[in-house]
Amino acid sequence: MLCAPMTEPTTPIGFAGRLRFFAADIKLAHTVFAMPFAILATFLAAGGWPRWGILLLIVACMVFARTTAMAANRLFDARLDRLNPRTQNRAIPAGRLSARFYLGAIVLCIIGFELSTAGFRVFFHNPWPLALSVPVLAYLCAYPLLKRFTLVCHYYLGLALGLAPACAWVATAGRLTWEPAIMGVFILGWTAGFDILYACQDYASDLQTGVFSVPARLGIARALWVARFTHLIAWSLLVTLWLISPQLHLFFAAATLVAGLLLIVEHALVKPADLSRLNLAFATINGVISLLLGLAGMADVLAGK
Repeated sequence: MLCAPMTEPTTPIGFAGRLRFFAADIKLAHTVFAMPFAILATFLAAGGWPRWGILLLIVACMVFARTTAMAANRLFDARLDRLNPRTQNRAIPAGRLSARFYLGAIVLCIIGFELSTAGFRVFFHNPWPLALSVPVLAYLCAYPLLKRFTLVCHYYLGLALGLAPACAWVATAGRLTWEPAIMGVFILGWTAGFDILYACQDYASDLQTGVFSVPARLGIARALWVARFTHLIAWSLLVTLWLISPQLHLFFAAATLVAGLLLIVEHALVKPADLSRLNLAFATINGVISLLLGLAGMADVLAGK
């Protein structure tokens, strides 16, 4: 449901200023969570350097798909954002951007995504990205609706990011194997775990507005244990990926060990009575984990050539 009024921003700003507000509002920098895994999957599927056209199309698809999903999230959640002290300053609730602007951005990004997926068919004779484009976008955009009625919203979001390596693999090789599937399930658990941590800061607001989240339903202390267990399972899948992939060797093994240590640090930073270091645990550490694993995996692939 679209609860935001279709009004113009209260303070007139130029188009460039609107784009800056938009990029900040959809957390464009958080693309770092999924992008390295999509690129790693591309390298693994290609068995080395992928064709530049395929790599560029995959990056374009990632940017367009994530922007569509995040813009839809902000649009669907505009009413809830107004009620939450942490999110009242987002672009639509604060009046910096209108719902109409977000609708326009969604339409443009959907067009960009469809054209990018069509590029695989036109230039590389791979029909699957275009054939799967609509269900993938529909899945990505449905996330904000789930937190209105189910606790599994965190894991739904995890799967949304986990689709990245699977889609990149299909776009590169035209088929799936166990490697992108296991990588995707790792990302599912890894993302769900840090999203549960992130939701702890909205505990009071979620209770008041009836939003379903693990912290709101179980309490912050129990939610932290759910996040820890989820990350333990996710890390075991990362080890499994290293064990089954013939292209992942020493660099990825070392990165997997460091990622496990970073997850321990992440959970040590967040305590039920002290969420002051949550942003460090959420954004910085997980961004490092993603980049580290992606770069290490690509180094192994290229070293094996």
